[in-house]
Amino acid sequence: MSTPNPATLLSGLALRLVRNNLLTTAEAEQLQNESQAGKIPFVTKLVESKKLDSTTIARIASEEFGMPLFAIGALEPDMASIKLVDQKIIRRRKVLPLYKRGSRLYVAVSDPTNTQALDEIKFNTGLATEPILVEDAKLEQAITKFLDANDNTLINVGDDGLENLQISSDEDAARQTEADEAGVNDTPIVKFVNKVLVDAINRGASDIHIEPYEKTYRVRYRMDGVLQEVASPPAALASRISARVKILAKLDISERRIPQDGRIKLRLSASRAIDFRVSSLPTLFGEKIVLRILDAGSAMLGVDRLGFEPEQKDLYMEAIHRPYGMVLVTGPTGSGKTVTLYTALNILNTADRNISTAEDPVEINLPGINQVNINDKAKLTFAVALRAFLRQDPDIIMVGEIRDLETAEISVKAAQTGHMVISTLHTNDAPTTLTRLVNMGVAPFNIASAVNLIIAQRLARRLCPHCRKLVQLPPSALLKAGFEESEIDHLELFGPVGCDQCNDGYKGRVGIYQVMPISQAMGQIIMSEGTALDIEAQAKKENVPNLRQSGLRKVRAGLTSLEEVERVTNE
Repeated sequence: MSTPNPATLLSGLALRLVRNNLLTTAEAEQLQNESQAGKIPFVTKLVESKKLDSTTIARIASEEFGMPLFAIGALEPDMASIKLVDQKIIRRRKVLPLYKRGSRLYVAVSDPTNTQALDEIKFNTGLATEPILVEDAKLEQAITKFLDANDNTLINVGDDGLENLQISSDEDAARQTEADEAGVNDTPIVKFVNKVLVDAINRGASDIHIEPYEKTYRVRYRMDGVLQEVASPPAALASRISARVKILAKLDISERRIPQDGRIKLRLSASRAIDFRVSSLPTLFGEKIVLRILDAGSAMLGVDRLGFEPEQKDLYMEAIHRPYGMVLVTGPTGSGKTVTLYTALNILNTADRNISTAEDPVEINLPGINQVNINDKAKLTFAVALRAFLRQDPDIIMVGEIRDLETAEISVKAAQTGHMVISTLHTNDAPTTLTRLVNMGVAPFNIASAVNLIIAQRLARRLCPHCRKLVQLPPSALLKAGFEESEIDHLELFGPVGCDQCNDGYKGRVGIYQVMPISQAMGQIIMSEGTALDIEAQAKKENVPNLRQSGLRKVRAGLTSLEEVERVTNE
């Protein structure tokens, strides 16, 4: 009796993959057995194994089953059709209802052999089901998008990731009673808020926006610098959700007429805690709540991960290790200034140095550093804190932001009298930082003698390495962007695509920097009351690349796209 060929034990897509030499028989059998044992679609198991990419799997499935492959991103599912099927079925079976036409329901699937899913939908809806083949990774993204963004219930919020969650709170009995009476400690409300916080951390968000409108209510995350809507709970629950967040942040829930600021500490495990800076703002239809996620781990990237070019890193390291002088970091809100400052502090934080910081507020707790929270109500201003620091034998002083002449003058004097001072300013680039100090009233001679280095920076979204693609742009556009004519024929530029491992073709961010040391020639320009244009011209003579030129380096290296650099440098 002959022994059957192992491949004959396989069927459908698994058999086709073996015949196309994309999988070995052993690999296909193992995946098929695991999918059957775990009641998981074969395609899902195949994608999880990472033996083949999602696009290849979809193409082979289309050939095997004679079904056209659709781009689900080009389709617009009907929300009424999605609501015909229980969300648990959609997530568990990994299918997405698209359209209802008469007695037929068209359903997006990535695995045509997943007949159990279609039968279950048919049983629950009473409609005949027609499968539409789509790519597995894109299907998963679509399911997340259409279910999470349109989930109007709080009862079904799961407990994933909430088991060990602890939220630090010093609520007294009166506040707790007040919260209970307001209904903000109802289990669904508590679960929803906790899940919003945990999901934001897991998805790498930097901010959470909770926003009430006349007839809608939405939650958005800022991921890689761009806001994305993730949920729209019922507008009727707006006051209870905002009150719950305010309770956690130790704010007054009875006061809804003025802005308030607070803080939440979220302990995810015994070894990891994350702080949220909370701001409430009265708007026309309720309070908007914005939470900034302050993750000490993400702020301590290390100098090699900031994104400096080699020569920029050398200038940065040399400047912060000088015994005295001033290093200024400039850029708009959300440009990564805090990470650059804290990276310097982390490098300099040794037992032989006395380091003090004045911040509004303190964002990351750093053991070994004396951190002071500015409190204007108590008259603890930046200037007051700086004067106190100078009486406490400091080596290094960090000022969260130079906002006024008094703070600027004390900082400059400290830099001139044997202290290293690092701080931030809100200006567009490095040359305008010097003229900004002059306009504030600081004597040009003091600026020229105190400032060692200015860093202007932006954060650009980093292209996903798994799905980025080569793009062709007309030479005129490349020349206008700032590329040299001699390099255009040899440029390889990449653009975003989008896959299951990124956000619209981007994942993470990369720093773009203008690192400008203050040379003797620049000092002369400052003292002769030169303009920012004069300083910019001198920087160009000294081969200091501006933000656009630094961004184009990242484009040449394939780290980001040209459109992203143009967006953040705004030139």
